[in-house]
Amino acid sequence: MVTIDRLDRRILEELQKNGSISNLELAELVGLSPSPCSRRVKQLEESGIINRTVTLLNPEKLNLKLTAIIQVSMDRHTPDRFENFEQTLEGYPEVMACSLITGQAADYLIEVLVQDMDGYQAFLLGRLTRIPGVTGVHSSFVLRKIIDRTEIPLTHLK
Repeated sequence: MVTIDRLDRRILEELQKNGSISNLELAELVGLSPSPCSRRVKQLEESGIINRTVTLLNPEKLNLKLTAIIQVSMDRHTPDRFENFEQTLEGYPEVMACSLITGQAADYLIEVLVQDMDGYQAFLLGRLTRIPGVTGVHSSFVLRKIIDRTEIPLTHLK
Protein backbone atom coordinates (compact mmCIF):
# COMPACT_ATOMS: atom_id res chain seq x y z
CA MET A 1 0.00 0.00 0.00
CA VAL A 2 1.23 3.49 -0.88
CA THR A 3 1.69 6.00 1.94
CA ILE A 4 -0.29 9.21 1.52
CA ASP A 5 0.86 12.22 3.46
CA ARG A 6 -0.90 15.51 4.11
CA LEU A 7 0.37 17.11 0.88
CA ASP A 8 -0.63 14.13 -1.26
CA ARG A 9 -4.09 14.23 0.29
CA ARG A 10 -4.41 17.97 -0.50
CA ILE A 11 -3.29 17.32 -4.08
CA LEU A 12 -5.88 14.56 -4.46
CA GLU A 13 -8.63 16.73 -2.98
CA GLU A 14 -7.86 19.59 -5.36
CA LEU A 15 -7.55 17.35 -8.43
CA GLN A 16 -10.90 15.74 -7.63
CA LYS A 17 -12.49 19.18 -7.60
CA ASN A 18 -10.86 20.24 -10.87
CA GLY A 19 -8.84 17.76 -12.89
CA SER A 20 -7.92 20.36 -15.49
CA ILE A 21 -6.18 22.67 -13.02
CA SER A 22 -2.67 23.65 -14.11
CA ASN A 23 0.30 22.37 -12.14
CA LEU A 24 1.16 25.96 -11.24
CA GLU A 25 -2.32 26.57 -9.78
CA LEU A 26 -2.29 23.21 -8.00
CA ALA A 27 1.12 23.87 -6.48
CA GLU A 28 -0.07 27.24 -5.20
CA LEU A 29 -3.23 25.74 -3.66
CA VAL A 30 -1.36 23.00 -1.79
CA GLY A 31 1.63 25.08 -0.76
CA LEU A 32 4.36 23.56 -2.91
CA SER A 33 6.60 24.82 -5.67
CA PRO A 34 5.65 23.55 -9.16
CA SER A 35 8.42 20.93 -9.60
CA PRO A 36 7.79 18.96 -6.38
CA CYS A 37 4.05 19.22 -6.99
CA SER A 38 4.45 17.78 -10.49
CA ARG A 39 6.63 14.95 -9.13
CA ARG A 40 4.03 14.08 -6.51
CA VAL A 41 1.23 14.00 -9.08
CA LYS A 42 3.34 11.74 -11.31
CA GLN A 43 4.03 9.40 -8.35
CA LEU A 44 0.29 9.29 -7.55
CA GLU A 45 -0.42 8.39 -11.18
CA GLU A 46 2.32 5.74 -11.34
CA SER A 47 1.13 4.16 -8.08
CA GLY A 48 -2.39 3.82 -9.51
CA ILE A 49 -4.00 6.11 -6.93
CA ILE A 50 -4.84 8.54 -9.72
CA ASN A 51 -6.61 6.21 -12.09
CA ARG A 52 -7.47 8.63 -14.89
CA THR A 53 -8.55 12.19 -15.56
CA VAL A 54 -11.93 12.85 -17.16
CA THR A 55 -14.20 15.71 -18.17
CA LEU A 56 -17.67 15.58 -16.62
CA LEU A 57 -20.52 16.50 -18.94
CA ASN A 58 -23.98 17.80 -18.05
CA PRO A 59 -26.42 15.07 -19.19
CA GLU A 60 -29.43 17.39 -19.28
CA LYS A 61 -27.66 19.81 -21.64
CA LEU A 62 -27.14 16.82 -23.94
CA ASN A 63 -30.82 15.79 -23.72
CA LEU A 64 -30.15 12.76 -21.51
CA LYS A 65 -32.84 13.29 -18.92
CA LEU A 66 -33.88 9.86 -17.67
CA THR A 67 -31.82 7.82 -15.22
CA ALA A 68 -33.01 4.30 -14.51
CA ILE A 69 -31.77 2.14 -11.66
CA ILE A 70 -32.27 -1.46 -12.74
CA GLN A 71 -32.02 -4.63 -10.70
CA VAL A 72 -31.20 -7.61 -12.89
CA SER A 73 -31.61 -11.27 -11.93
CA MET A 74 -29.72 -14.05 -13.68
CA ASP A 75 -30.79 -17.63 -14.29
CA ARG A 76 -27.52 -19.25 -13.22
CA HIS A 77 -24.79 -18.12 -10.88
CA THR A 78 -21.86 -19.36 -12.92
CA PRO A 79 -18.66 -17.49 -13.77
CA ASP A 80 -19.22 -17.81 -17.53
CA ARG A 81 -22.80 -16.49 -17.28
CA PHE A 82 -21.71 -13.49 -15.20
CA GLU A 83 -18.67 -12.82 -17.40
CA ASN A 84 -20.81 -12.80 -20.56
CA PHE A 85 -23.35 -10.44 -18.97
CA GLU A 86 -20.65 -8.04 -17.74
CA GLN A 87 -18.77 -8.00 -21.04
CA THR A 88 -22.00 -7.34 -22.94
CA LEU A 89 -22.91 -4.43 -20.66
CA GLU A 90 -19.48 -2.86 -21.18
CA GLY A 91 -20.46 -2.33 -24.80
CA TYR A 92 -23.59 -0.35 -23.93
CA PRO A 93 -22.76 3.35 -23.52
CA GLU A 94 -26.08 3.96 -21.73
CA VAL A 95 -24.82 1.92 -18.77
CA MET A 96 -23.19 4.40 -16.40
CA ALA A 97 -22.52 1.94 -13.57
CA CYS A 98 -22.90 -1.77 -12.89
CA SER A 99 -22.39 -3.59 -9.60
CA LEU A 100 -22.65 -7.25 -8.67
CA ILE A 101 -24.69 -7.18 -5.47
CA THR A 102 -25.84 -9.36 -2.63
CA GLY A 103 -28.64 -9.07 -0.10
CA GLN A 104 -31.34 -8.46 -2.71
CA ALA A 105 -33.35 -10.69 -5.01
CA ALA A 106 -31.28 -9.31 -7.88
CA ASP A 107 -27.73 -10.18 -8.90
CA TYR A 108 -26.80 -6.85 -10.52
CA LEU A 109 -27.63 -3.22 -9.96
CA ILE A 110 -27.11 -1.04 -13.02
CA GLU A 111 -27.58 2.66 -13.67
CA VAL A 112 -28.66 3.63 -17.16
CA LEU A 113 -28.82 7.12 -18.69
CA VAL A 114 -31.12 7.69 -21.68
CA GLN A 115 -33.10 10.51 -23.29
CA ASP A 116 -36.59 9.47 -22.24
CA MET A 117 -38.97 6.53 -21.70
CA ASP A 118 -38.76 5.60 -25.37
CA GLY A 119 -34.98 5.37 -25.02
CA TYR A 120 -35.40 3.30 -21.89
CA GLN A 121 -37.84 0.94 -23.59
CA ALA A 122 -35.46 0.51 -26.54
CA PHE A 123 -32.60 -0.27 -24.13
CA LEU A 124 -34.66 -2.65 -22.02
CA LEU A 125 -36.36 -4.61 -24.80
CA GLY A 126 -33.74 -4.29 -27.50
CA ARG A 127 -30.63 -4.90 -25.44
CA LEU A 128 -30.86 -5.78 -21.76
CA THR A 129 -33.47 -8.53 -21.83
CA ARG A 130 -31.79 -10.12 -24.86
CA ILE A 131 -28.61 -10.90 -22.93
CA PRO A 132 -28.48 -14.67 -22.30
CA GLY A 133 -29.28 -15.50 -18.69
CA VAL A 134 -31.31 -12.40 -17.80
CA THR A 135 -34.47 -13.69 -16.14
CA GLY A 136 -35.76 -10.70 -14.22
CA VAL A 137 -35.60 -6.93 -14.39
CA HIS A 138 -36.96 -4.45 -11.88
CA SER A 139 -36.61 -0.77 -12.74
CA SER A 140 -36.83 2.42 -10.73
CA PHE A 141 -36.49 5.92 -12.13
CA VAL A 142 -34.62 8.83 -10.60
CA LEU A 143 -36.91 11.80 -10.00
CA ARG A 144 -34.18 14.08 -8.70
CA LYS A 145 -30.57 13.53 -7.66
CA ILE A 146 -29.99 14.87 -4.18
CA ILE A 147 -26.28 14.05 -4.01
CA ASP A 148 -24.25 13.38 -7.15
CA ARG A 149 -20.59 13.28 -6.18
CA THR A 150 -17.61 12.30 -8.24
CA GLU A 151 -15.08 12.89 -5.44
CA ILE A 152 -14.28 9.93 -3.23
CA PRO A 153 -13.89 10.57 0.50
CA LEU A 154 -10.34 11.03 1.77
CA THR A 155 -11.20 11.83 5.38
CA HIS A 156 -9.91 8.44 6.56
CA LEU A 157 -6.38 9.36 5.40
CA LYS A 158 -4.32 10.96 8.14
